Parts: sequence; structure tokens; C-alpha cells
Amino acid sequence: MVQSNKLSQPIWQRLLMIAPFFLWGSAMVAMRDALSETTPLFIAILRLLPAGILVLAFRIWQGRASGASQPWHPQGLQGWLWVLAFALVDATCFQGFLAQGLQETGAGLGSVLIDSQPLVVALLATWFYGERLGVLGWLSLGLGVFGIGLIGLGGGGSLQLGAGVGWMLLASLSMAIGTVMMPKVAEVADPVLATGWHMVLGSLPLILLSALTESEQWQHLSGIHWLDLLYASVMGSAVAYALFFYFASQENLTEFSSLTFLTPVFALFFGSTLLGETLTPQQWVGVGITLLCVYVINHRQKWQERLPLVWKGILAELGLAPSPVEVREGQSK
Repeated sequence: MVQSNKLSQPIWQRLLMIAPFFLWGSAMVAMRDALSETTPLFIAILRLLPAGILVLAFRIWQGRASGASQPWHPQGLQGWLWVLAFALVDATCFQGFLAQGLQETGAGLGSVLIDSQPLVVALLATWFYGERLGVLGWLSLGLGVFGIGLIGLGGGGSLQLGAGVGWMLLASLSMAIGTVMMPKVAEVADPVLATGWHMVLGSLPLILLSALTESEQWQHLSGIHWLDLLYASVMGSAVAYALFFYFASQENLTEFSSLTFLTPVFALFFGSTLLGETLTPQQWVGVGITLLCVYVINHRQKWQERLPLVWKGILAELGLAPSPVEVREGQSK
């Protein structure tokens, strides 16, 4: 039923569903390209502050256009505290770590490491929300860690988990914690408003840190790299998040979120073609294992329901168990 509805959608709508992941992946490449002429924290600021202002402006305009008197800020002390905590974790830490890690990992590899965050989300959900991973989930989690380890292998086969890879894993952890926090934030604040405010508030510590630790943040930026940063902020943050929230509310959330796998695919493709980034054979194996494990984690309930049937079918083919037909015939008798 869902599949037929999707096939009946116009092609422009299906392309728009892919757009957030295309924009996130290509924004990683734009940010990596601009790093040659600016500083990491300055990039993180431009990724957050303009996008947050745009999201807030859009939400306020949307409320006025609909005639509804919606508040333009979180309500009460609890609302502000949750949005502030969300800003520090999902904006300040995530974007700060991401920009630092981009210097050494590159756009494609960095995107793979960041998009491994569903592995951490699944683990955190077992602690905070009592969700069960199951055997398949724990197996995928272990293999995912192994895949990330392979990504950290250098050309000589030694593990190099410092610097870039370490920053990216911290960014992935921050994003995972932010994802787990989001249901609580949505209870006390409008999700779109919370997204805009968390971008604006999250940029403030980065502005302070950049002023204290960085210099000549914009003096050497060329016109093309200003365009890179404008693209990463407007398209890679504001527009991408707006499209993501829209389709997340309209589509099957599980199926739509599975498209997240396209983000590192786009980042790997554009990083290779535009920036000349290359991976070692071990790292390519690690990328494959990590993405496969993230996919299984996201769909573990469906696979855990199917695996017993698949296993029974294999045993039946080997003659070690009755086939489904034989079972039905026995039941009818």
C-alpha cells in the first residue's frame, strides 16, 4: 500500500524527499573546501547562526500567515532550559566537533562517521527509554564498532583514532545525545521553534571561543568560499531541516529516515570528484560494514520478525525441519 502510494507520487516530490540528504552531504564538501581559507569554529558559527535566524523568521511568518497566535519562543523556565541544553549538545558541540574533524577526515569519511550515530542512539535508548536491542541489535552494534575501527586504519594498517576521527566520533556522540533529547524538548517547545532557537543559542559559545582562540577568520576568504559557506548555512541547514521536518511529518518515519544513508553516499561522491579525497581499501570495507550495521539497527524490529522465518526456510531446504507447506498440512489434519 505504501509502495504504491510512493510510486504514484510525482517525480519532483520524490526528488524533494531526497533533497535534505543531498544538501547535508554536499554541505559537508562545501565546508571542507572552505577550510583552506578560514577556521573551523567560524565555519560552525556560519552553519548555525544565519540558519537559525531563517528558521525562526519562517516559523513566525508561518504563524502570522495562518492567523494563529503562536508564541515565538519556548514557554516557561523548563522550556528554555531544555532548549538551552539541546543547543549546547546538538549545536555547539556537534557543529564544533564536526568542523574540527573535517580538517583531517575529509567530507566523505567524516559523513560516514557522523551517520554512525544511530548505533549510539540505539544504545542510549535502551538506557533512557527501556527499548530492547535484541540479539540482532547487539550484533549490529558490535560490528558497527568494528567497522568504525577499520575506518580509523591508516595506509600502514595502524589504528589512527586521534585528531579527525576522534573529533568526528565526538560529533556523532553529540548528535546521538541530541536525538535522544529531542522527544523531551518537543514536550515543552514547538519542534521547529526549538530547532531555530537551538541554532541561534548554540552559536553563541562558538562565537566566544572563536574570538578567543582563532584569528583572521574571514580576511582570506575568497568569493567562491563565501558562497560555499552561504550554501552550507542556507541550503545545508535551514532548507535541509525544513524539508526534513516537513516530510518526516507526512511520510512513514521509519522508511523516510532510512534515506539517511544517502547523506554519506553524496558526501563520498562529491568529496571524491570535487576534492579528490581517497580512502584505503580497509577504510572502504569499514564504510560498507558501518553503513550496513546502521541500516540493520534502524530496521532491527522488522528483521527480527523475519529472521526466524528465514532460518526455518533454510532448515527446511536442508531437510532438517518441516517445510511451511508440511506444517500447514499437519495443522489442517
